[in-house]
Amino acid sequence: MNIPVSFEFFPPKTPEGVDKLRLTRQALYACQPEFCSVTFGAGGSTQEGTFSTVKAILDEGVAAASHFSCVGATRATVREQLATLRAMGVKRLVALRGDLPSGYGAGGEFHYASDLVAFIRRETGDAFHLEVAAYPEIHPQAKSAEADLQAFVAKVRAGADSAITQYFFNADAYFRFVDDVQRLGAEVPVVPGIMPITSSTQLMRFSDACGAEIPRWIRLRLQGFGDDTASIRSFGLDVMTGLCDQLRTAGVPGIHFYTMNQAAATSEIIRRLKPA
Repeated sequence: MNIPVSFEFFPPKTPEGVDKLRLTRQALYACQPEFCSVTFGAGGSTQEGTFSTVKAILDEGVAAASHFSCVGATRATVREQLATLRAMGVKRLVALRGDLPSGYGAGGEFHYASDLVAFIRRETGDAFHLEVAAYPEIHPQAKSAEADLQAFVAKVRAGADSAITQYFFNADAYFRFVDDVQRLGAEVPVVPGIMPITSSTQLMRFSDACGAEIPRWIRLRLQGFGDDTASIRSFGLDVMTGLCDQLRTAGVPGIHFYTMNQAAATSEIIRRLKPA
């Protein structure tokens, strides 16, 4: 693969899920990830599961990054969580505003991810490598494309070390985003996020929710396969391997895979990208 890879997992909700994720991680560790990140539920709802999954990854000898959202948080709760993560040996955080739980107002002492980044820097200095989110196709709640770029630049100025993008299928959107934020003085590495295609219904649902655009030709091909999961997976592997190869050729700083707690598609994409 010859560029760094990293993987995202979500905390399992059942004992069976915990066992399944352990097997998934073991399969993916063969790809020698730079780190593995673990998501945080809306309003920090999965905090316990997030931290226990992070600890399991660290115990397996792999660098782990905890997602860290600030919706509904206070300075006191953030301080406490940072102390817990430091004591566990976590060196990397993915600092996010986070999703609002349904029916929840915009409470808490932090309104933007840039507020959280600035606070973590003030409290902990350089104890953590801070990742932030980037949206090549514009955050769905942004007032405008320019406002979204400025929000990203604010996170970098607040102390972010690097960024991971929302997944995308159009490489031009990524390249344009990187050019635009560099022009505005944000010179941090922006790592593209990649979502392997394994299920068309799941992909459409996620993409509609997060504002990731599925190009019309991909959407129509997936719809044409109907319930033929083998064809969907085969097509998905070809499309995503091609996208990763295009990004790698352009010299991206790494690739971050949204694994959905599955190993097969991510492992196969990385295998296909290995030099012959």
